[in-house]
Amino acid sequence: MRIRGREQLSAVAASLLFAGACGVTQADGAPAASSVAPHDGQHDFDFLLGSWKIHLKKRLHPLSAANEWVEFDGTVVCRTIWNGLAEVEEFNVDSPEKNIFIQGLAVRLYNPKTRQWSIYWANRKNGVFDAAPQVGQFKDGRGEFYGEDTLDGRAIYVRFAWSNTTSSAPHFEQAFSEDGGKTWEVNWITEQTRIEDTASKTR
Repeated sequence: MRIRGREQLSAVAASLLFAGACGVTQADGAPAASSVAPHDGQHDFDFLLGSWKIHLKKRLHPLSAANEWVEFDGTVVCRTIWNGLAEVEEFNVDSPEKNIFIQGLAVRLYNPKTRQWSIYWANRKNGVFDAAPQVGQFKDGRGEFYGEDTLDGRAIYVRFAWSNTTSSAPHFEQAFSEDGGKTWEVNWITEQTRIEDTASKTR
């Protein structure tokens, strides 16, 4: 991938994140005045804490004009550390009939100064965290996080999006963009169902 392409992609990421953090601006480009205190997102990921069954849909050939998907099931366990400043997620899929086996680890870190989260992903298959995190924040119950990656040698932009975060069925989507964020194609969808703590229910 060419260095110039990476610089252009980084500029797009920065502008989108800045816009999300600052909200509506005036016509002359100056931030609109607001008396609302900045949102403290330290506990924005608390809705994921606990154990979940997950149903996943994966697009087999992203950004190829194909629309072939595969569906499978898995489990997720999330726990918080540092009083909500970080969260660790264990992700497991074991689907022999679909020939899919995934053991993953997501680490989410909150920066109180920027009020944004950075999300790092590691797969047991290679044993290292991805080089660049997804960065973003929540607004009105929806979280959007952006990062850079490559697909088949092409520079792409990646978006994570959580919605329905105040319900018992949170919804997650991953999307790719190959035109700097102008258009997006969803390639991964996760629906979650909480696993009740049977031990606490019998007390």
